[in-house]
Amino acid sequence: MKIENPFETGHIKNYILLYVSVVVIMVLFFIASTIFTENKKIEKKEFATKSAIKSTATKKPQEQSDEVVSKRFKLLQKGY
Repeated sequence: MKIENPFETGHIKNYILLYVSVVVIMVLFFIASTIFTENKKIEKKEFATKSAIKSTATKKPQEQSDEVVSKRFKLLQKGY
């Protein structure tokens, strides 16, 4: 079996047509994906400001619990 040169036999047209058809199909898929995708509107989320006011009122019991924890454990004077 002899291998033929595609440039001499005229098969190069088939390779070019194959390449062009693949590129055209990729472009068509890209265009279709941009046209048919729906842009969902994202709602803006806001934080509740009332919870920040409540957290300042609850800090007093937390400070007391921190004092109790600090009395349970003795801290070292130097860090090693």
